[in-house]
Amino acid sequence: MKIELCVASIEGLQFAKDCSIDRIELCQNLEQGGMTPSYGFIEMALLKELNTHVLIRPRAAGFTYSEDEIQLMLRDIKVCRELGVQGVVIGALSINKKIDHETTLRLKDAARDLEITFHRAFDDSFDWKNSMDILIDCGIDRILSAGLSPSVDNGLPILKDMMNYAESRIEIMVGGGVNLGNIQRILLDVQPDAIHFSGTSKIILDENSYFSETLLQLDKSKVEKLIHSIRG
Repeated sequence: MKIELCVASIEGLQFAKDCSIDRIELCQNLEQGGMTPSYGFIEMALLKELNTHVLIRPRAAGFTYSEDEIQLMLRDIKVCRELGVQGVVIGALSINKKIDHETTLRLKDAARDLEITFHRAFDDSFDWKNSMDILIDCGIDRILSAGLSPSVDNGLPILKDMMNYAESRIEIMVGGGVNLGNIQRILLDVQPDAIHFSGTSKIILDENSYFSETLLQLDKSKVEKLIHSIRG
C-alpha cells in the first residue's frame, strides 16, 4: 500500500524525504483546499528526488471551469511535464456535477505519459459508479476519495463499495480526514491501494504582524504516528 503525503511547505519536502514517503501531492494554499504550486516549489521537490505529483487547480471553490481556466491548467501541466514531475492531480466537473469528460481528456492529453490522479472533485460528482466508469474510459490512473463525504469517517461504506466496483481497473486512494482515530478501520474495512493525508495542525504565523495568518502546518509527530500505523 502506497502512502501519499500532501505537501504544501518547504519544510514538508525534507520531511517527506526523511520518512521515505512513496509519493507526494505538491500544492500550495492548503487552507483553501490546495492550489497549483509555484514552479520554483516544484523544482525544489524534484531536487529532493521525491516522487512528485502536482496539483493542477487554478482557484479555490468548485470544479466547473471556464475555458480560460482550462487553458491555464493545460499550460501548468505542460510546464510540469517539462520540469520532470512524475504525475499530476486533476479534477473537472460539468455544471450538472458529472465528470467533465471532454476537459478530463484534454488534461490527460496534455499530461501525455505522466500518471494522473483525479482528486476529490470525484466526491462532488453525481452517481459515483458512472463517474468511475468515465475516468476508467479516460485512462485515469487513480481516484482520491473520502467516499462522497466531507470526511472518510462517513464515507467508509462507499469506499469499500468503490474498491469492489473498481476491480483493479483503477486505483482507489483514500483521503480526506485520515487520522490516528480512523486509520486502522480504513486499512481493515477498505483495504485501499493508497492512503493520502496532510497531517497538519493549525498555527498562527507572525502573530505580531498586521498580516498575521492562521495556517495549516505539517505536524511531524502526527505524520510519523500515521506512517507507523500504516507500515506497522
